[in-house]
Amino acid sequence: MTKKTHREVKEPRISGRYLADYMGASEQARRTIIRACKFRPIARIIQHEKARQAIVRGIVSGRLSCEYIAGRADRIRELIADDDFDQSVLDNNADYLDHFSKFADDLDLPDVEFQNASPPSRITVNGVTITSDIVFRSQRLTRTNKVRIGAGTLRYAKGKPLNEEVANWQAAFLFGFLRNTTDPEEVEPENKQCIVIDAQTGVVHSAPTNAVSRYNNMEAACATIAERWANIAPPPNAVF
Repeated sequence: MTKKTHREVKEPRISGRYLADYMGASEQARRTIIRACKFRPIARIIQHEKARQAIVRGIVSGRLSCEYIAGRADRIRELIADDDFDQSVLDNNADYLDHFSKFADDLDLPDVEFQNASPPSRITVNGVTITSDIVFRSQRLTRTNKVRIGAGTLRYAKGKPLNEEVANWQAAFLFGFLRNTTDPEEVEPENKQCIVIDAQTGVVHSAPTNAVSRYNNMEAACATIAERWANIAPPPNAVF
């Protein structure tokens, strides 16, 4: 019996990260991105969840530092793996943190109160469900006691800095997401608090001044994605 290689996602679904990649990509690359979202590999993929959790814990607690992150890397290396794949996951997460520790002291974060993110959040836009990729939230009080809020996420590609335009798209998505999922009478999103941290370089990208128009463009792109979804062909040699 032939082993299955992929599973098909029937309804249009994409993450904020891949939507940002989509907005900054060529037409050919856009097709590849949507295909990857529709047809998910069954094989286990190395994730950096432990590394992200360690960084978020440092940010929210106010303890973020080179020493703190390096210590978390050491703890991950001390964990016992069940098999070679799990060991590779631990090694990759520790390497992620070792690299991040080089600039953790100098991260240019906004002067706000950071909070843990709520359970995974999502929004449906023009027929496409988008997961937000938010890993922490933030807020501050203005001098007139109005609440300004934000949200952040992490991006990491070993040896490859995050493209600035893609970062702007993703930060703009965070800003638009908050505008569309919160009560404007109670809180207001703030561009400088909607941030994407490039864990490869330590650069903190905040939502650009044209975040609203960018989000509107992403809404239009979602309509196109929804229309194309059913006609996206699977990868060559995929088995279902």
